[in-house]
Amino acid sequence: MLKVYILMSLMCLVRADGDESCATFTRLSFHSAVVGTGLDVRLMLHTKRHPACAQIINSTAFGDFNVTKRTTFVIHGFRPTGSAPVWMGDLVEGLLSVEDMNVVVVDWNRGATTVIYPHASGKTRKVAMVLKEFIDQMLAKGASLGNIYMIGVSLGAHVSGFVGEMYAGQLGRITGLDPAGPLFNEKPPEDRLDPSDAQFVDVIHSDTDALGYKEPLGNIDFYPNGGLDQPGCPKTIFGGMQYFKCDHQRSVYLFLASLREDCAVIAYPCNSYRDYRNGKCINCGTAQTEPCPLVGYYADRWKDYLRGKGHPTTKAFFDTAEQKPFCIYHYFVDIISWNKNVRRGSITIKLRDKDGNITESKIDHEPATFEKYHQVSLLARFNQDLSEVAEVSLMFSTGSVVGPKYKLRVIRMKLRSLAYPDRPQLCRYDLVLMENVETIFRPIPCPRLQL
Repeated sequence: MLKVYILMSLMCLVRADGDESCATFTRLSFHSAVVGTGLDVRLMLHTKRHPACAQIINSTAFGDFNVTKRTTFVIHGFRPTGSAPVWMGDLVEGLLSVEDMNVVVVDWNRGATTVIYPHASGKTRKVAMVLKEFIDQMLAKGASLGNIYMIGVSLGAHVSGFVGEMYAGQLGRITGLDPAGPLFNEKPPEDRLDPSDAQFVDVIHSDTDALGYKEPLGNIDFYPNGGLDQPGCPKTIFGGMQYFKCDHQRSVYLFLASLREDCAVIAYPCNSYRDYRNGKCINCGTAQTEPCPLVGYYADRWKDYLRGKGHPTTKAFFDTAEQKPFCIYHYFVDIISWNKNVRRGSITIKLRDKDGNITESKIDHEPATFEKYHQVSLLARFNQDLSEVAEVSLMFSTGSVVGPKYKLRVIRMKLRSLAYPDRPQLCRYDLVLMENVETIFRPIPCPRLQL
């Protein structure tokens, strides 16, 4: 058995078409981070034929690189411990699963590995120069700038921007995954990623209050959960290293989620996260309105709309679940009340299907105001999609722990899906919600004509 194991291990290190060993990402120790590393940029080619076996390429040795195919460069950022990015393999595999392309991992771990962040950020332009040298040779062999896509993470986002600037914004696309904020905040466009660096620039901001860049940097800028604390990430320092990097890395995992067939992450153009949460911007995606932009790999489907409408930049907001693949399913809960006095409070809604699956949404980010004969439209967010809702429960709460308990009298409740607007809308009439008491009922299809 030992001989078999050794043989299998050796086979994993050899490319299928020859004796050349598979290249691996540079792995350094924390000692290297303490003493610092000089810059050394390695370009590692992954193809559909050899997705897990990288080949070292450079401006004089192209290997299996095919200039007729799309080329996606993946550029990491600051590496304070010297380790390889844990997400790199999944990202390469995901990209090759959706398109037959050249995926080039830009390994500049020697240079990015240091405990002194300014030393790493100071090398970003040099990394960009190495990439320009390679791209120049790509072009000489018949490649086109419009067929080049750069995905830059943290400092890698600004590296992408510097490359794009060198080619006067003619690169096909740049995706910035939580571009680094420290030492780049408030810098002029030529010193950071900006919308003019490619034909289309999309950015996901997931840690704007710490390691990421807060202000818009692209043609469309996505702010998951407002761009601040991400669900499922540690809230205190007792979470260890995850406390420092989880929010920052979430942008990468949201991009990875977009490569799955079962998770289309939809965002909503809006001026602010508060307006989005209050349901003021959930009007895209219908026949009469603009399409809703998709987050991640397919975000470029929205670029033609941006050009047609003349929007130079757009902010878009969305919420996520705590765990992979992070998808959230949005519904509007429309409530018309008939209390004599105004009631202020929150609503918790649960949905159950015929198989007993239950999903819940607590709409409590700010109190809703219920006035007599006035419709309130609340944005509910569910982690699970139930295609056929058999039962609904509502609970009203003022948030008060002392004092009298109130009732919310409801003339009509209507539930409508935003993710699937063609689904039948569900209604219920004449409900009395006792405060902090769950009221369960079976909904009925709403009539076509509504009040």
